[in-house]
Amino acid sequence: MAIRNIVKFGDPILNKKSRPVEKFDDRLFTLLDDMKDTLYKEKGAGLAAVQVGILRRVVVMDCGDGYLELINPEITDRSPELQHEEEGCLSLPGKFGVTERPKSVMVKAQNREGKWCVYKGSDLKARCFCHEIDHLDGILYTSHLVGELEDN
Repeated sequence: MAIRNIVKFGDPILNKKSRPVEKFDDRLFTLLDDMKDTLYKEKGAGLAAVQVGILRRVVVMDCGDGYLELINPEITDRSPELQHEEEGCLSLPGKFGVTERPKSVMVKAQNREGKWCVYKGSDLKARCFCHEIDHLDGILYTSHLVGELEDN
């Protein structure tokens, strides 16, 4: 396992749409393991493969209630109730801003064995799901700001 370099704001790869994962093999498992190590080293809540330069629909997360691996994730339902909370990003170090996100979401994704699973997230976990899945579509959290981007 290795620590991967985080792609920073301004790199055009962050604005590209990631491709679905079709092969569940050692290469994918290495990516997942490396992303997990990188996430914890950087003290993040989530990390998308595009943030380590890989255009695949892969996310790892830990919002404080356990580690998750999401492959080919999709948001299947969003609450009409919204939340306005602070968000940051490992690709924009030292910056944060208040975003508008759904209060809760349902997500379906594959695990490393390729089995489809369903997850529900509220509050921070919902923000994290939305933030990381947006990365897979080339969208940064700055698109959801309700105020100004600020420095930490």
